[in-house]
Amino acid sequence: MKYRTRAYRAFTALNVGFMFLVVVIMAFPYVNVLAKSLNESKDTLLGGITLWPRKPTLENYQALLADKQLLASAVVSVQRVLLGTVTSVATQFLAAYALAQKRLVGKTGILIFFMIPMYFSAGLIPQYILYSQLSLTNSFWVYILPGIFSFFNIVIIRTYMHTLPESLSESAKLDGANHPRILLNITLPMSLPILATITLWQAVGHWNDWTTTLYFVTRPRLFTLQYVLMQIITEADRVRQTIQYALQEGLDLSDQAATTTPEALRAAQVVFTTLPIILVYPFLQKYFIKGVMIGAIKD
Repeated sequence: MKYRTRAYRAFTALNVGFMFLVVVIMAFPYVNVLAKSLNESKDTLLGGITLWPRKPTLENYQALLADKQLLASAVVSVQRVLLGTVTSVATQFLAAYALAQKRLVGKTGILIFFMIPMYFSAGLIPQYILYSQLSLTNSFWVYILPGIFSFFNIVIIRTYMHTLPESLSESAKLDGANHPRILLNITLPMSLPILATITLWQAVGHWNDWTTTLYFVTRPRLFTLQYVLMQIITEADRVRQTIQYALQEGLDLSDQAATTTPEALRAAQVVFTTLPIILVYPFLQKYFIKGVMIGAIKD
């Protein structure tokens, strides 16, 4: 009967209305960017694009894909995301399992040793010198090796492991199971929610990073997608003032010039680079929900 009361119906209506407002606020910026990316470049400069393109066209995406370097850089980015995510998550999970053991000798000293670099950094120049001495500059491994170990992620995984019932691992030890067996058969399946979260963080970080290429890579064959798209936007910025002046004076612009307007290219870039993450996220959402439920249950 309580679900039929006037107060409950009013609360439900307010709750639905509030959540609808939140969805609109969160979705509007992306829909607006999508509309700009599908709108004619010269018309986009005039403003007024909201939820749908005024003059629909695919010129902006054609301008992005016209660069031959783009496809090669996309392959490099995909390889970086796959290899970098797998190696980093595996390394951090193994390290977290080791640091979660109560009988680990010198655990306090190890934690302090790894915690210090979280607060103090030598800077970019010493980092470049180090990478040069390790032959990581102009190498694909500069994308992989420096990001394998993240103590911040290790602490998060370790904290999650402390919430797991100790009785399971203790029972397995009584049955003769060793640490590799416990790690693979007990800890790993129960840690899937937090591993899914860390995997998403690592994948997004690898996918969005372009500063590593800027600082440590000069070979075009190793350029990542984000770096190439940044170059496209930078080149388009150089002609922005000319295009705007031509529009103000009523001069005609060629189609090639129209496809290089910075605002339209930025919109196409945002859609082009965020779409893979948006497609992957729903497959990991169930693990996030499961992680919330596990954390809410007390033994």
